[in-house]
This record gives sequence, structure tokens and C-alpha cells, in this order.
Amino acid sequence: MSAMRILLLPLLLLGGCATTGEGDPRDPFEGLNRGIYKFNDTVDGVILRPAAEVYRDFVPRGVRDRVRNFFGNLGDPLIAIHNLLQGKVNEAIDDGWRFVLNTTVGLAGIHDVATDLGLEKHNEDFGQTFGRWGAGPGPYLVLPIFGSSTVRDGIGLAADWYADPMGEIRPINLRNTVLVVRGVQTRADLLEAGRLLEEAALDRYVFQRDAYLQRRRSLVYDGRPPRERFE
Repeated sequence: MSAMRILLLPLLLLGGCATTGEGDPRDPFEGLNRGIYKFNDTVDGVILRPAAEVYRDFVPRGVRDRVRNFFGNLGDPLIAIHNLLQGKVNEAIDDGWRFVLNTTVGLAGIHDVATDLGLEKHNEDFGQTFGRWGAGPGPYLVLPIFGSSTVRDGIGLAADWYADPMGEIRPINLRNTVLVVRGVQTRADLLEAGRLLEEAALDRYVFQRDAYLQRRRSLVYDGRPPRERFE
């Protein structure tokens, strides 16, 4: 998984308007979380966003698209496993075919021919799989560098990193370079969303938290979450 686990554009679409959020029972560690959020924002402003802007400005769009496709293709086998674990056999088969087609016809995944043939790209991870097995999200957390999460998704993130095929690349210097490229590519994809977030939210922390929790709930239930019960 990418170093920037917050997918800001979908969050903006799902987040709605920010509220004060004081005393939100989903966020019992708000004081600590806000401190980490400020740290992440500083790191992003000093390192990640400038690197992403340079990448966007100097690397042609066609090359960026192929880099994105390559990393997306590497993730499809694990996504297939998650779909199987969640009982979604047809989706898992589609994921397998995506990997086969994009790896062969798509020249190691740099061309996403599977999408052109109608095989949808899915988004599954350990956090979603744990949720489908009945694990609740637990308290909201902001992780250093990785950003918005929950206890469940944080554990899932650790499992995602353990299972990431990028970890098997050797030598180590090459692996680290590949991880940096993936992280910069992901951050570059979110530049416009970040600008919209700054313009839309009165309290960016609350906006991002509420949007993240809503989006993750939607992903766990494939866009059809049950109605929440309020006591």
C-alpha cells in the first residue's frame, strides 16, 4: 500500500460539510490525533507535496499513467485474495484475469487493457476484509505519515505492508527507490484534491476524519452500508 493512505478525492465527495466534532465518541484520542495531524501536515508541506509537484510538472502525463498502472497491477493478486476471503468469488476471478491480461498484453502492467475490456478495478485491503468478518472499526486514529485510520484499519495496514510484494524487491536500495516512486505518484494524484480540501473545510481535521470514516464504512459494505443505530 501507498505511504499516503488517505485518498482525498473520494473523501471530498463523501465528506460533506465539516462540523465542530467536539466530543465525538468515535474520536476519543482527538487531542493526540490533532497533534499527529499537524505533524503530518508539516511533513507534507515541506517534503511530500513539493516532491509531488515537481513530479507532476516534469514527468509527462503518459509516463505517470503507466507508472500508476504498473503499481495498480501489482496489487491486483492481493485484491483477488481479499475478495475471496470476503466471499466475492466473481470479483476475485475478475481480479485474477485483470492481473493476467495486464501483465501479458499490457506489458507488465503499464497498460490497463483489462479496464478497457470491462474488468473493473477493485479496492480491497485487510481493513475491509476484517470489517466484512465483523470487526468493528474501533477508535479513530491519525497515524504518522499514513494519516487517517482506525484501530482496525491500522492493524490492517500493518498486514498490508507485510503482504506487499514490493517488500521482496532486492537489493534494498532498489526496493526503497520503487517505494519512493510509488509514494510520490500517489501524492501527485492527490494534489488537486488537497487544494479542494483546503478551500472546502472550515476545520480540515474534522472534515477529513468524518469523510474517512464514512468512506471506509462504505467500502466495507461495497457502497451499501446498513443504517447506523444511534442511541
